[in-house]
Amino acid sequence: MPSRRPDSTVRRSGSKRTAALAVGALLGALSVTALPATATAAAKLDNPYVGAKAYVNPDWSARAAAEPGGSAVSDQPTFVWLDRMAAIQGTTGARGLRAHLDAAKAQGANLVQLVIYDLPGRDCAALASNGELGPDDLATYQSGYIDPIAAILADPAYASLRIVNLIEPDSLPNLVTNAGGTAGSTTQCATMKANGNYEKGVGYALHTLGALPNTYNYIDAGHHGWLGWDSNLNPSAQEFKKAATTNGATVNDVTGFIVNTANYSPTKEPYVKITDTVNGQTVRQSKWIDWNQYDDESSYAQGLRTALVAQGFDSGIGMLIDTSRNGWGGSARPTGPGPTTSVDAYVDGGRIDRRIHAGNWCNQSGAGLGERPATAPDTGIDAYVWAKPPGESDGASQAVDNDEGKGFDRMCDPTYTGNGRNGNNLTGALPNSPLAGHWFSAQFRQLLANANPPLSGSGGGGGSDTQAPTVPGGLTVGATTSSSVSLSWSASTDNTAVTGYDVYRDGTKVGSATGTSYTDSGLTASTTYSYTVRAKDAAGNVSASSTAVSATTKASSGGGGSTGLKAQYKNNDSSTGDNQVRPGLKLVNGGSAAVDLSKVTVRYWFTGESSSAGYQTFCDWAQLGCSTVKTSVGTVSPSRTGADHYLEVGFNSGSLAAGADSGDLQLRMAKSDWSNFDESNDYSRGTNSSYADAAKVTVYVSGTLVWGTEP
Repeated sequence: MPSRRPDSTVRRSGSKRTAALAVGALLGALSVTALPATATAAAKLDNPYVGAKAYVNPDWSARAAAEPGGSAVSDQPTFVWLDRMAAIQGTTGARGLRAHLDAAKAQGANLVQLVIYDLPGRDCAALASNGELGPDDLATYQSGYIDPIAAILADPAYASLRIVNLIEPDSLPNLVTNAGGTAGSTTQCATMKANGNYEKGVGYALHTLGALPNTYNYIDAGHHGWLGWDSNLNPSAQEFKKAATTNGATVNDVTGFIVNTANYSPTKEPYVKITDTVNGQTVRQSKWIDWNQYDDESSYAQGLRTALVAQGFDSGIGMLIDTSRNGWGGSARPTGPGPTTSVDAYVDGGRIDRRIHAGNWCNQSGAGLGERPATAPDTGIDAYVWAKPPGESDGASQAVDNDEGKGFDRMCDPTYTGNGRNGNNLTGALPNSPLAGHWFSAQFRQLLANANPPLSGSGGGGGSDTQAPTVPGGLTVGATTSSSVSLSWSASTDNTAVTGYDVYRDGTKVGSATGTSYTDSGLTASTTYSYTVRAKDAAGNVSASSTAVSATTKASSGGGGSTGLKAQYKNNDSSTGDNQVRPGLKLVNGGSAAVDLSKVTVRYWFTGESSSAGYQTFCDWAQLGCSTVKTSVGTVSPSRTGADHYLEVGFNSGSLAAGADSGDLQLRMAKSDWSNFDESNDYSRGTNSSYADAAKVTVYVSGTLVWGTEP
């Protein structure tokens, strides 16, 4: 089991988702003689976590539940680490891959998370998690590790499971920072850069596993304290592109990237922003930040995502953040900014990351559980996940004989005074730790005690504020559609201030809000869901759950309403095969009262042909003024007849009087790569060149369908 090791000494040296390939392509790629045929491939999902019930590993869950208070989190989904070839079939105390998949089906889960982790020369910059394969054992990696995994995943019995693969932690970033010319370099990393086996292995894993119709590959991408400097970020994006186009792989085999795997970097630093200045000095000059462009994982993930798209990865790629051990709660957690006497005092007093140095990575003292796993918690973030199962050690604090290929790394020794990678500081590691991947009870108990958000409303957020907000009241279901539910509730109160609310669907956190309303989307039609809300404050204290409410989504073909609104449409482009779609839309108010346009949305449904395509939208002319009109493209998952996307039109402001219409809205959209559409089967498209009522263009008020029929 690895941990993340930044090399902070080198920082200044100086759709996503394509349709899955047919299984025949997989069979041709594998060097195994007989794989069972799988079901016909279907278009892969834009975000596999949407609508998913993730698998809870019973092996980890039992160990967590056996600890005092551990039952509070033992039902959380964690990744299964396939960290050696023996793990595929199972080892003493840990079931194998097939047994995990069978257990997932028995749980009723439809998403399983795996760590693919056995590269030749693995973890070239550390000893604690070295692997079983030598630097030149690429052929063994392919035939003895990747191929058997693919063979099991290809079994038709598991076709209903979404498989998320975390591809090879601690590999590609080391080629950027530790393969020569820096204080953090090692001869092992230089060897792996020279022989190319990290890139070839990652490429083979991406290509082979990506060929399966139900798999989603996320490449490990370090963390902000490793790759966040200018000199590291773009070279890393280039390295990821190189690996993703090696040994048969293409960028279409990559669903996204994961940051902070098994590390302790906070998801967000609430009191220290990289743009802050103190007495005219930027906080980037502080010893802690040391000219890094980022100081938390959310901003790093967004910055890296931009760099990856610039390298040719699809604009729809999503990011994962490992939040399993980055909560940093407890009494040492700051409750506000530090003093403004200097940039160092400001940063050190306000940062919630309480490590001695951002280069420290092994079994960190003072760490706590972070955000619980959640789907689409922020823009561009597919999910918060627990990639590193809490309670599993990063490495032994002293040398331990073993047959797992794991060495003794001094960064796991609390008495070690450090090296160039951590600024020659103490390691901050907990004492008496076992081998990497083995259960570490003392660490797990610390993570529980310092969890942030806390595990209950009794406090634990840090500092002197231990009072939780009051429970949100009056949780109410508002508008519903076939794919969304709108909620509202009464504001909570707190002794300091309520900073936001977490929304839970069927017991799983699905999002957060700063106000007292939230719309949960991506749901299944004609399905009943249960919702609760919890309030939180700046110290990380979290209220108990609100009273639960149930909401049932509408049937997919539902419609109607009494507002009198309707959509009209005309075709502004007779071609069905060029690279732009040009619908003309008009909103008509046939009711007896004015309508607030800021609450109205209109959807034009179409097929994009390629699920990996990103989209651009344009307002060419509008009688209301294009500054009033806002446009975007949404994904339909699962796709429907004639529609896997929709153009959504909204309005920033304005009112539409009874008997009036919006006037002409001349709209246009194109794919990011300007490839051609095939509009011949688009649900909303018509051939009329003058405005006419359009039942296949849908209108919503506050999320409720009031006109038309969805596909």
